[in-house]
Amino acid sequence: MEQQTATKMDPFSLEIIKDSLKAIGDEMFYALARTSMSPIIYEVLDYACGLTDAKGRLVSQGNGVTSFIGMLSPMVQHVLEKFDNGQKLSPGDIIIINDPYVGGGSHLSDVGLVMPIYYGGELVAFSANKGHWTEVGGKDPGSFTSDANEIYQEGLQLPGVKLFDKGVVNEAVVEIIKTNVRFPDLSLGDMWAQAAALRTGERRFQELCEKYGKEMVLVSVGQLMEQGAQLAKKELQQLPKGVYEAEGYMEDNGNGEGPYLIKVKVTITDDQFLCDFGGSHPQVQTPVNCSYYALLAGVRAIYLAVIRPTQNVNEGVFQPLSIITDEGSIVSAKRPAPVSINWEARLGGADLIWKALAPVLPDRLTAGHLLSIASVVVNGIHPDLNEPFLIVEPSVGGWGAGQGQDGQRGQFCMGDGETYNVPVEVAETRYGVMVEEYGLHCDGAGAGEYIGGSGAIRSYRAMSDNQKLSVIFGRHHFAPWSLNGGEEGSPNYVMVEKADGQVDGPFGVKARYPLNKGDVVKLYTATGGGYGNPFDRPAEKVARDVKNGYISLAQAKEKFGVIVDAKTFAVVGVTEQRQK
Repeated sequence: MEQQTATKMDPFSLEIIKDSLKAIGDEMFYALARTSMSPIIYEVLDYACGLTDAKGRLVSQGNGVTSFIGMLSPMVQHVLEKFDNGQKLSPGDIIIINDPYVGGGSHLSDVGLVMPIYYGGELVAFSANKGHWTEVGGKDPGSFTSDANEIYQEGLQLPGVKLFDKGVVNEAVVEIIKTNVRFPDLSLGDMWAQAAALRTGERRFQELCEKYGKEMVLVSVGQLMEQGAQLAKKELQQLPKGVYEAEGYMEDNGNGEGPYLIKVKVTITDDQFLCDFGGSHPQVQTPVNCSYYALLAGVRAIYLAVIRPTQNVNEGVFQPLSIITDEGSIVSAKRPAPVSINWEARLGGADLIWKALAPVLPDRLTAGHLLSIASVVVNGIHPDLNEPFLIVEPSVGGWGAGQGQDGQRGQFCMGDGETYNVPVEVAETRYGVMVEEYGLHCDGAGAGEYIGGSGAIRSYRAMSDNQKLSVIFGRHHFAPWSLNGGEEGSPNYVMVEKADGQVDGPFGVKARYPLNKGDVVKLYTATGGGYGNPFDRPAEKVARDVKNGYISLAQAKEKFGVIVDAKTFAVVGVTEQRQK
């Protein structure tokens, strides 16, 4: 005990070990990207890697997708529980799991791997990662579908079994996966990459124990978690105390079902951040449901935006956070409810917390944004290679304006974080499409003293017949909300211009929409909500917005009361309404 206390008081070693732990998470992240097979991993970065302690508490993490912040530690804790508190685990084991209804679950496409780390015969930590596989089987290619009515239609379920047992691969599990997915080279390639990343984490953590001593490392981990909890409570004390409520709707599945009410009551005290989703719609037989653990991930992301931690995030930072739900609700669904597009509920719940707190935290939270991942799935036969191809990717859009700032343009939603589009060159090479257009969608919505960020437009021309399009663009009926007198943003939607001149749309959700050669899919994403009275936006800024193409001459006059010269883009006057 005396040695631990002395170690605890050494701030220099603590800082070195803290940075080393963060570096391990980052190195795991890079290792996975460099060895993966799928563009959604190595280009989009739809995955996360991290370390937990021996109890499954998050120590450090490297991630591209924001929502995965909340998924690794519950996943490891479930593995611990399943394997007799770790007693049935051994060095060299790797467990594979994608069950949405247990710790760390989201949907079947997000496949997790967990590896126990031993030093001197003692279980000291876990390395873990979670990545979006391009394919996990199910009734539709890409394993996304807007019309599944139970989880069994959505793909292969992996309940937490040993992929490696004491370092020896379980060939039966590999064979089951290979037989059940449409693109086994991609899915298995990503799986081996995840395993390689776990071994990187194992090796580096053992080296850290060798260099500084196991006791010093473990005591430092505990101290860092205490620091995280103290930091969170310090930030809570600076927030306005009280109860804040919001409600909204999750949209229909494209078949006329819905919308579905969701609501939240946020209670902030000096030591608690409580989110109560009681009263939200019961779970439904469409895949917009999310499990409790998926909701936890979304809530953790917005909680961090409020808390604004100044150090590497660990489990201690989340100590004040609590979540209450009705069992079997649309934001806390039970098996066998379908959940393949769970982000609609997961991010919808997080967005309500955002909406409830934005008016009282204008320095931390902006107006509403595109919200939806705006997922696009296209499959067919490549015209040159004569092989099947599959596009699975998110879309960028507009973020809301805030106090003292315009909204960000062409960014992913809060659930995707630091991810990327598949580059045009990669898309046109690997897929049977041509990217005809990719730019900002400047529709002039989101007017305000500070304007909402523009969404994007991305157009795919089918280069072969018999392709299938599935899109899930939430927020296609309910536009991003505004703040402080600003104007709402615009919705997400999709249009299809067919080769014969017919136009279909706008729509937000479609499953297996037929595309033939020459048909063009146009993906439009939302402009964020505005902040403040549009008449308070300086006239010079309005003129610059016109010059940059964010708004039209007519919108400058009608929404902002500013008259702009069409040739010079100079301000030539203001309307009477603006002068009032």
